[in-house]
Parts: sequence; C-alpha cells; structure tokens
Amino acid sequence: MNDSTLATTRLGDGGPEVGVQGLGCMGMSFGYGPSDAHESRATLERALELGVTLYDTADAYGAGENERFLAPFLKAHRDEVVIATKFALSVPPDDPTRRVIRNDRPYLRQAVEGSLKRLDVDVIDLYYLHRRDPDVPIEDTVGAMAELVREGKVRRLGLSEVTAGELRTAQAVHPIAAVQSEWSLFSRDIEAHVVPAARELGVALVPYSPLGRGFLTGSFVDADQDLTPGDFRRQQPRFTGGNARANAALLEPLRAVAKAHGATPAQIALAWVQRQAVVHGLPVVPIPGTRKPGRVEENARAVGIKLSAEELATLDEIAAQVAGDRYADMTFTSAGRE
Repeated sequence: MNDSTLATTRLGDGGPEVGVQGLGCMGMSFGYGPSDAHESRATLERALELGVTLYDTADAYGAGENERFLAPFLKAHRDEVVIATKFALSVPPDDPTRRVIRNDRPYLRQAVEGSLKRLDVDVIDLYYLHRRDPDVPIEDTVGAMAELVREGKVRRLGLSEVTAGELRTAQAVHPIAAVQSEWSLFSRDIEAHVVPAARELGVALVPYSPLGRGFLTGSFVDADQDLTPGDFRRQQPRFTGGNARANAALLEPLRAVAKAHGATPAQIALAWVQRQAVVHGLPVVPIPGTRKPGRVEENARAVGIKLSAEELATLDEIAAQVAGDRYADMTFTSAGRE
C-alpha cells in the first residue's frame, strides 16, 4: 500500500475530516500485556504516513499513562491529527484495578484538565463520555460537556456505549460528532437501534474492537492459555474455556474468504466493518488497535478489499453464533439499557 492512500470521511455533521480508519492506542500502555515503547512510537508514525489521522485514547488507559505516551507524537504532528480521549471511568486510589463510573460535573471538570495536561494540548479534538451512569441524567452530563466546547477546551463531543434513546437526548442538548461502541463480526447488537439513530441524526460510528480484541485475527485461541497474566482479555467470557473453543470454530468462514482474496483474516474482518458505512448509510471509522508498524500497514490495506454479496452473507451469519458475553459484567455496556 502506498503512503497516504486512505480515503477520508467526516465525523458527524460539520465534524473533522479523518481517514476512514483510525488507530486505537490503548494497548500501547494498557490492557494487553507488555509493550515496546519504541515500536509503539514507530506505529504511530507509520499510521500517519498511511493516512490514519484519528488517534483514540482515554484517561483510564493506564491511569493516564496512555495519554502521556501520546503527548510527544501529538506535539510533533498537532495540525495533522485528530486526538480523541474520554472521561467517566474513575480509578479509586486504594484499588487501581477498579473502575468507577462517574458522570458528574465536578469529576468532568477534573478529568478534562487532567487530560489536557497529560496530552500537552490546548484543546481536545473529540471528547467522549466513556461510560454512562444511569443515575445521572445524560442531558446534565452533556450540558456540562458542552460548556467545555464553549470554553475552548474541547472541539467536539462523543458518546461511548450509549443507547439510541440516550443518543437522541444528548443530541438535543449539543451536537454529537461520534458514537463509539463495539462493532465487529462478533458484536453487532448496535445495528438494531443505535446505528439507525446515528444515521438519522448525522452522527458517525467509531467501532472499537473491530477485530474482536484480536480473536478474529487468530492470534490467540484461549486467553487463559495463550495470553500473559496481565492481559485483561483473560477476564472476558468469550475468550476462555468452552466459549473460546466454540468461537474459534466460527472463524473458518472468515479464513476461507481471506484465502480467496489473498488476504489475512484481520483484513477481511476490517473490510466487513468498513463495508457497514455503505450498508447502513453513515460514516464508519473503525479504530483497530496495534503496537506494530507492520500490523498498521496490514490493517490499512483492508480498506481496499471489496467483499461480494455472497461473502458478506456468509460472514453476516457469524455473530448470531458467538458464545459468551462481551464483558463479565454487561452492566458496563449499553446492552442492558437498550
């Protein structure tokens, strides 16, 4: 793939123009076991050369460490990239392994100042509500987030793991540029309500984990056996025990399509997600995560793969057969509120 060949799309009505594939940066410092900082920095640079301009992080990734890691890259390329970060997952000082959802105004104020400092930027391009606290009216939270836009601390607002109703309520308070939710061959629940609402409202979809947290690539089969002790995928029901074995068998059609295209399973999985922009009629910018320059090149090449109607139909059957929930505690997602 030649450099700077990614097409672009717009995040929401009047939102920033970005490459049609972004980069999830979490794993460079959190969640997926040990990483090589030098290689991760090279991955950031290579992604930009290929036309990737949306870089995604959050204050909860490594208790702010991921934001700090990105700061030098952002300083070197501030006018070339769109930086997205998130708030709402508070880390209790007495237990750094826990995450507490907070949507209140005082915490938002504290969180945005912390992110601005760690990222070493004057303004955050896209600021997401990372998780929703149902006990705080979403109109109150989005109203407080809108104040940050008026003050010049944030350019645009996003929501993560929200229902269609929550998106509509938020949009009535302030324009929402993007909704981030898990969307892949293994996770398609948002297609029922959230995707139609986003299309109607002119909101972009930013799928996280479009490669099923690496499972769709075939890089591991059973998280307990194949991944390091610190890898959080060992806590996810889909990737351990009988569920993992059952789900591994579902990858055969994916491998067959990949072989027909001379591609990797990861590229076909991403091509399927990219195709959803046409299927559903709205901007879709997946943010596959990687820490290797070679992988970001592989992922970017997926944009040029065209799947036939027959191939799409074959792949579409996978999600309904997946064993296990996305998280051990699904109240952490929008699924129980839709």
